Amino acid sequence: MRPSDRYDGREQRRHDKRGRHRNSDRKSEPLRVPGSEQRRDFPTATGDYGRELKHLLAGIGAPKPSPFKPDQFQVEALAALEFEDVLVTAPTGSGKTWVAREEIRRLLDAGKRAWYTTPLKALTNSKYQEFGDEFGTERVGILTGDRKENSEAPLIVGTTEIYRNQLFDALRGGESVLADLVVFDEAHYLADEDRGHVWEEAIILTPPRIRMLLLSATIGNADELAGWISELRGIRCGVVTRPGARPVPLRAAFLMPDKRLVPLFGVNGKLNRDIAGLVEQRDHSHRLQRDSYRRR
Repeated sequence: MRPSDRYDGREQRRHDKRGRHRNSDRKSEPLRVPGSEQRRDFPTATGDYGRELKHLLAGIGAPKPSPFKPDQFQVEALAALEFEDVLVTAPTGSGKTWVAREEIRRLLDAGKRAWYTTPLKALTNSKYQEFGDEFGTERVGILTGDRKENSEAPLIVGTTEIYRNQLFDALRGGESVLADLVVFDEAHYLADEDRGHVWEEAIILTPPRIRMLLLSATIGNADELAGWISELRGIRCGVVTRPGARPVPLRAAFLMPDKRLVPLFGVNGKLNRDIAGLVEQRDHSHRLQRDSYRRR
């Protein structure tokens, strides 16, 4: 065997020695700790942007606890439900559900039953949780297209379609729907082009012995709707309206491509200049593309 083919470890030791010399010439680098890098996903809220953002978000959060006192429209609606159907029109966040909740409480305490209908499964699930916490889970059930729990409970929360179907089933079977009150939350869905017939059929088929409470924030012709319900059912339908602006004001904002959250409108009431610039840039790009296509 030639000396070059024989391994005695000397070559490996020379290689390691050279490597140590090379490494000693390098400057030591700090150890990188995962997650220690400064994040730059979002812009720093400073300068004009910081002032705009602070103004936009000012006051947002849970209000301080204080004794509850019902508004006059809530008291009026609750009193009217004793002897007539009621249509409550009030801005979002003003407490329409309180009227329904207090009437449901009165009925449950008297051993009676109620239905609470909504147009959306997500809203139905939310109300089911809310009423379960309020009245006890054993007294609340839910019926939707894909969920059925405690269906014999004195308070049933479900979609309007399910309630309408129960009315049809009762009519075909010569039976009665077990309810003393039905609440139509988001009653303005009556005007929906695709689903409005469900609310119309539910109102038509609900027996006059079942009191109706309709809640909405966006019905413009409340008196006309109440008149139709009164003529249809032979029971007066009163209208209770909350005057004034909505108690929880809306704040419109826009998330910019650079991840800045800016108010949709400026102090002058016009579209925010940054957003207007984006719109102008988009329109300019579209014009260039159109002109380029025409020149082909």
